[in-house]
Amino acid sequence: MLRGGSRFTLAAWAFLAYLIAVILFGAWVRISHSGDGCGSNWPTCHGEVLPTSPSTATLIEFTHRATSALCGVFGLALLAWSWMRSGWSPVTRLVGLTLLFIVFEGAIGAGLVLGELVADDRSPERAIVIALHLTNTLLLTAFGALAAWRSAQPAAAAFLSRRRVAFSVGLAMLVGTAMTGAVTALGDTLFPRDVELAPGLFAAIREDLTPASHFLVRLRISHPVMAVAAAAYLVWLLESEARTSRMARAALHLVAVQVVIGFANVALSAPASVQLLHLLLAQCVWIALVLTCVDSPPKRRAVPT
Repeated sequence: MLRGGSRFTLAAWAFLAYLIAVILFGAWVRISHSGDGCGSNWPTCHGEVLPTSPSTATLIEFTHRATSALCGVFGLALLAWSWMRSGWSPVTRLVGLTLLFIVFEGAIGAGLVLGELVADDRSPERAIVIALHLTNTLLLTAFGALAAWRSAQPAAAAFLSRRRVAFSVGLAMLVGTAMTGAVTALGDTLFPRDVELAPGLFAAIREDLTPASHFLVRLRISHPVMAVAAAAYLVWLLESEARTSRMARAALHLVAVQVVIGFANVALSAPASVQLLHLLLAQCVWIALVLTCVDSPPKRRAVPT
């Protein structure tokens, strides 16, 4: 039978998994052009609490709103549970920060809808907000993962207790890569292309970079460039850590898989299934790197003299 702490830890990890599922569903809203499924109304849907005779886009958008709202409900429940079991502990504070960024996530989503920066909108404002939107999701999943991790390891090391500057750079590079990825994904949704592998792919890239192309198309190259640079840095950063840290080993393996999926996404002209897998792996890489920052190496046994 699970002890109280074990049950809480299991619930915290389940909550994190639910958050990631909602994030992936949010990407599906963009991919399916369903962001205006409820019109420019928020929190109601076409002025109704429950939409009547909904279209497919309305069902998708309304479902996303409902599942997003449940993030707040589950977050409050987890916060109350943490408070009852340990008071204002580090775990409670981490759950509270997760909940705070869930609120920010809802506010950003509402701003996208009310500002009509959804569906087929191609404005610079939408690109900026959607990049900030993904950055916020990284923060909420980071705090959610830290809460779950810390609940099972009360004596866990302090965040960034090792190679502080090097890991800070790695985290910053991942955030920058995610931001460019969000903009690139938006461009792939609004300006889809269907090309074969080289030379057709390289011809399409050259066409993307012409001055006549929309700015979202011209920026499409920024994400692969940033991603390759970040992957190279993370391999260098994690290679030595992987000898003593299981999370570093996991992060290193995830980076390798993500690079492969990233190239496949470009080569296959960003099909929806690969986009979602790419986003899922991006969250996994991010969480693994964050947890590497608190994963203490095993203590060496004293050698008797």
